[in-house]
Amino acid sequence: MSEQRPRAIIPRYKLILMYDISLENNESYYQFAMSRFIPVVQAMDVHLTEVWQTAYGEYPVRMISFVVEDLDTIRRMLQSEEWKRVEDQLQEYVENYTRKVVVYKPNFQFITE
Repeated sequence: MSEQRPRAIIPRYKLILMYDISLENNESYYQFAMSRFIPVVQAMDVHLTEVWQTAYGEYPVRMISFVVEDLDTIRRMLQSEEWKRVEDQLQEYVENYTRKVVVYKPNFQFITE
């Protein structure tokens, strides 16, 4: 049996999602994120790289980063019906949702308005 290895990519762009998880939806959020949201996004050739939890300060509780090799991949994803569905579903579990596409840097990147 041959084992398939993950394909190495050269990240060029990063999709950053930031939000607060609604307290009443905490458990449902985790189930949705792990079983639906992340698998759907990764199936579109958009790779999860970071998940951050804010412990202190006036920042959103959660920050998730995905990377892609080219801007066309992220554009196709953001315009797809599947993305629109899972993004809408995500927003049922969260508040203060923000997303931004930025040029990839190998260090911590944060959305500032």
